[in-house]
Amino acid sequence: MALTVFTGGTVIVAAHRDGRVETAAAVAFENDRVVALNAEALALAESGNAELIDLAGGTLAPGIGEGHAHPVLGGLEAAGPNVRDAADLAGILAAVAEWKEAHPEAEWIVGASYDATFAPGGVFLAEWLDDVTGDTPTILRAWDYHTAWVNSAALRAGGITADTPDPELGRYVRDADGAPTGTLQEAAANDFIANVVPAFALEDRVAAIEASTRSYAEQGTTWVQDAWVEPTDLPTYLEAARADRLHTRVNLAFRADPATWRDQVAAFDAQREAVRSLAHDRLSADTVKFFVDGVIENHTAVLSAPYADRPDERGLPNWAEDDLIAAARAFDLAGFQLHIHAIGDDANRIALDTIAAVQAENPARERAHVVAHVAMLAEHQIARFAELDVIANFEPYWAQCDAVMRDLTIPHIGHDREGWQYLIGSVLRAGATVSFGSDWPVTTKDWRPAFSTAVTRHSHLEPDAEAWLPDECVSAGAALAAYTAGTARQALAADRGALRVGMVADAVWLSADPLSVDPNTVPEIDVRGTWLAGERTY
Repeated sequence: MALTVFTGGTVIVAAHRDGRVETAAAVAFENDRVVALNAEALALAESGNAELIDLAGGTLAPGIGEGHAHPVLGGLEAAGPNVRDAADLAGILAAVAEWKEAHPEAEWIVGASYDATFAPGGVFLAEWLDDVTGDTPTILRAWDYHTAWVNSAALRAGGITADTPDPELGRYVRDADGAPTGTLQEAAANDFIANVVPAFALEDRVAAIEASTRSYAEQGTTWVQDAWVEPTDLPTYLEAARADRLHTRVNLAFRADPATWRDQVAAFDAQREAVRSLAHDRLSADTVKFFVDGVIENHTAVLSAPYADRPDERGLPNWAEDDLIAAARAFDLAGFQLHIHAIGDDANRIALDTIAAVQAENPARERAHVVAHVAMLAEHQIARFAELDVIANFEPYWAQCDAVMRDLTIPHIGHDREGWQYLIGSVLRAGATVSFGSDWPVTTKDWRPAFSTAVTRHSHLEPDAEAWLPDECVSAGAALAAYTAGTARQALAADRGALRVGMVADAVWLSADPLSVDPNTVPEIDVRGTWLAGERTY
């Protein structure tokens, strides 16, 4: 029997959404479970049969959960030009030119994630890429992963001309003459990637998920929700699991398609069974993902009133509401958890209406359905998360007034709706379950800067900045609860998210207590070790 006892620091046993925290002086793990706290754990430490770990004044906390991310996409970014670190448009083009020179044999250049604020309105031109790529077809994804930028060779490869109609649920951004500029939005980008761009090899994809989950383990993360899985992604995960190349747990959310969802109900059930038959404790597939809308920055998020800078535009809904409800009912009846992307205020209303309809129609059960992002929320919708017992999954790193917020988001929605954004404090005070995620690779997967932002409502890099919407700040205890108990509930794992006796031994050893230090310094805390079900993964 593997017995490990932790002493010499603070043990955070559990954090609660109201900010309360339970602590202990010592904890003992036996195999995959917590077996003792405080004096009982210390007694086991003296038995001579335990591995003793001195926390050296640090803190042992429950393992961190990641409520919304795209680890395959994030891992694959390393295979293309490093455009994410570019400081301006010239930097993007230089990174692409450097990659092309280093890979002269490449038939395509595929990369991500460029900063959409580097061009007016986020519209990037094919001719800019042409200057550094020539005739090599090139596609770059924006950091929002709802937009792509292609060169002229890629437009030719996709047969996209001025006469090409926009795909359903997508847009080819056009110039005044109707010619495509090279910027693709929503389905125009996703369909292009699925149908035109050559797929990465299986080994490249498995290597990407291995690298991603290893990196997650290094930051103390023990569970990840992959929030956008296509059928072509399933072999990647199955192979990674068979080869023991998953370093954290991953739950898969299959994307529901508005055009084919009726066929997908049986298909997703079969794919879930394929995962279950593998019986690997680090892989599950219990969730279905719905995109209700897009993002504010390209005017595809669905708003209840027109955009401030486009009075004829309210966004691009991905579903007819009746179809969305019918699909949600069918997947819920099949036992799936719903994970609904909603950015605009009307998209959040639609998501909540959909879950309400599911609950009214289908038999009662513990659902733990999720509305993800909750970027804009009208005041009268806040209480519905608690009333419907819906998990609000926020990406707290976005809850700051950064360049994207200043240059794109607020100008698009108008200052009168600025205060509708990322109402984490309000949703918590209303009594709802909140979970936290990153949407990596949209933004950093590191929970520590995001934790700091949730508490301060500004970047830790500007410690003296004023809080943006300060009433929405949350306590450090509530932030940790969202990353632990909140994500455990989202993971349908009642025995995880805390270090109480009998619970799964998921833990992270930190160099300092994130609940007691200046929140601006939380990103400086080192991770000294990670345990997943009692096994040290870092």
